Amino acid sequence: MKQVTANMAGTVINVLVKAGDSVQSGQDVVVLESMKMEVPVQAEAGGTVAEVKVNTGDFVNDGDVLLVLE
Repeated sequence: MKQVTANMAGTVINVLVKAGDSVQSGQDVVVLESMKMEVPVQAEAGGTVAEVKVNTGDFVNDGDVLLVLE
């Protein structure tokens, strides 16, 4: 199992994938808002989304798990 983690603290403003979706390395999967900037979070590896651990509006800290890929 691979994990996609937040690269900074911020608020989740968009989740671009759902469980069962196939993602490729480098694909934007979540958009965070931090200091009034929108920051896309990309998958570091390809795979299938096993679980989405965040929802729009959630606050996350640097290193928090956003998605689990299989």
